[in-house]
Amino acid sequence: MKVLQFPLVKVTLSFVLGIIFSHLIKPSYNTILIPLLSCFLLLIISYFFISKNQKTSIYFGLFTLLSSFFIGGFTLVSNIQPSNPNHYLEKKLDSENKYSFEVIISEKLKNTLNNDRYIAKVMAINEKKSYGKIILNIKKSNALSNIETGSYLKVNGTFYKNRNPFNPDQFDYGKYLENQQIYAQIYTDVSKIMIGSKVEKSLNYYASKLRNKIIHKLEKNNFNKRELSVVIALILGQQQDISKDIVRDYQYAGAVHVLSVSGLHVGFILIFVNFLLKPISNSKKGLTLKLIIVLISLWSFGILAGLAPSVVRSVTMFSFVAIGMFLRRSINIYHTLLVSALLILLFQPSFLFDIGFQLSYIALFFIVWFQPLLASIWTPKNKIANYFWEIITVSFAAQIGAFPISIYYFHQFPGLFFITNLIILPFLSFILALGVVVIVLAAFDIVLFPIMKLLEWSIWILNKIIAWVASFEDFILKDIPLNSYVMLSWYLVIFAIIIYLKKPNFKNLAIGLITIIVLQTSYFYANYSNQNTSEFIVFTKKKNTLITERKGNDVTLFANDSILNTTYDNLVLKSYLVANYCKLNEKRELSNLYYFKNKKIFLMDSTACYSEEIKPDILIITQSPKLNLERLFQMWKPKQVVVDASNFKSYVKIWEATCRKEKIPFHDTSEKGFYRLR
Repeated sequence: MKVLQFPLVKVTLSFVLGIIFSHLIKPSYNTILIPLLSCFLLLIISYFFISKNQKTSIYFGLFTLLSSFFIGGFTLVSNIQPSNPNHYLEKKLDSENKYSFEVIISEKLKNTLNNDRYIAKVMAINEKKSYGKIILNIKKSNALSNIETGSYLKVNGTFYKNRNPFNPDQFDYGKYLENQQIYAQIYTDVSKIMIGSKVEKSLNYYASKLRNKIIHKLEKNNFNKRELSVVIALILGQQQDISKDIVRDYQYAGAVHVLSVSGLHVGFILIFVNFLLKPISNSKKGLTLKLIIVLISLWSFGILAGLAPSVVRSVTMFSFVAIGMFLRRSINIYHTLLVSALLILLFQPSFLFDIGFQLSYIALFFIVWFQPLLASIWTPKNKIANYFWEIITVSFAAQIGAFPISIYYFHQFPGLFFITNLIILPFLSFILALGVVVIVLAAFDIVLFPIMKLLEWSIWILNKIIAWVASFEDFILKDIPLNSYVMLSWYLVIFAIIIYLKKPNFKNLAIGLITIIVLQTSYFYANYSNQNTSEFIVFTKKKNTLITERKGNDVTLFANDSILNTTYDNLVLKSYLVANYCKLNEKRELSNLYYFKNKKIFLMDSTACYSEEIKPDILIITQSPKLNLERLFQMWKPKQVVVDASNFKSYVKIWEATCRKEKIPFHDTSEKGFYRLR
């Protein structure tokens, strides 16, 4: 594959590996800076010796890759905010006390059931200068409407650092936030907030003001709220107000990418603006003017859409496409992808760990690399047939590239994605064109009722089509287990097969067969590891007790009737079963005594009944029994005490103090997450 031989690919891969290395190892600032400067110095020396001795070009290449590697690592380290001594993590705050925060609102997030949520910049804590991004949670109240971006707030609230998942194999929201350089959250209510008169007038502020103006104008003209939420997502990149059922339908239909502004939308903006600029001559000055207008339009759209990772990636990439287009230079799409990725990661290296960023680049690469091969299978003579054939091949290429990583993250795959794209993509072009016109006019306080209604009806039809496709739930492959090394093995197989199809020969066939053996081996290893795993887990479940015992692929569930009767709807349990290739073999009601690997486990429930002769190795306390642990420890000396989330917090504090006094390890699942015994 010629593209992989190009030096830019090697430099980019080296840069990305450097980011991954720093993410895993977490080196200090100086630890990464010293080798970077050393490699850079050796690179300069080797460059000057190339002209004298051609053999030194090998060293020049080596030091180039090493410099790129350490630049990637240094970029991530220098972008990690806690390295700043004024960062709020350096203040050693805890969740037991309340603090006074001075913050500036940066972005509105999707609300939860109980809280309005914002991303904010910390300016001061207890009137001392501080720094860092944080999430502000404000208890819902009719007394406070949405706070505008750029507002200065003084907030008295409780501080909570990001936590690990409370239950095994759940989505790690704390890690997701850390990749966005958000390390904690503040919880408060309206009565403890003072809104300042000053406003920080940044790009985000003006973009937010314009978005709110457009939305308010359309709402004032009775644009249906359900359809308007989809328009705001499609054109303005804001998904906060979309209902869960709409998102679910788009996921099941394989069209969730439509709801987040990406290459599809930005590419259309480029085509649309280029069409409007056709009257301008193609002279040197005319092309320069066109290029300036297109770049301003693309980046204005990106800012309006909130500069999310997918938006930044798409706008950057299509900016290079536009430059090549208007400067009349041939465009190497591989170079465009690589340069756009390099530029984005130089400024925001944490984007590399964003799921949307990964999916976007993988899908785009496969469209560019694999779609022409699929398209060559059949060349329709009819233009309409050719148009729909291109949609099918593009959809298949993107989904073949994205399916391993999609299954790894989401454990499901939409079987009818090609039908969805075949139906909605032609329709979507019309909606996007109409939407851009309506949005631009609304920005200038103009709403043409017939055009607005046409857009509303079009979105209504689009939602109905998506809901219809999503209703065929039998075609949605759900709960598919896939771990990281099996996912990578799938990519090896896919790459090997496509390389063979592009250039069929014995060598590529042999490589393809080897990758299939690697895939089979990875599945065998995953199955072998699961068969030889035994564990006893106390889950974190508010007001309830949920315990599992696993032997190989078989899991026994211990819980009360309310949980036993709703196991198929229990997301906590389902995540665990899917991630570990397991099945629920048996369901039992809770009992007081368990045996696991020669360890005696006693479950103390609300009855607080026990016998002196039991003497367990592990004591699990549930349902807030009235229990004097000091007296109990005179009879028993357990090696571990575990309390789950069904207990009163006041009781838990007393029990923890007693265990500390007796030097017995104490595990509170509501603070530390699930307890696992292997």
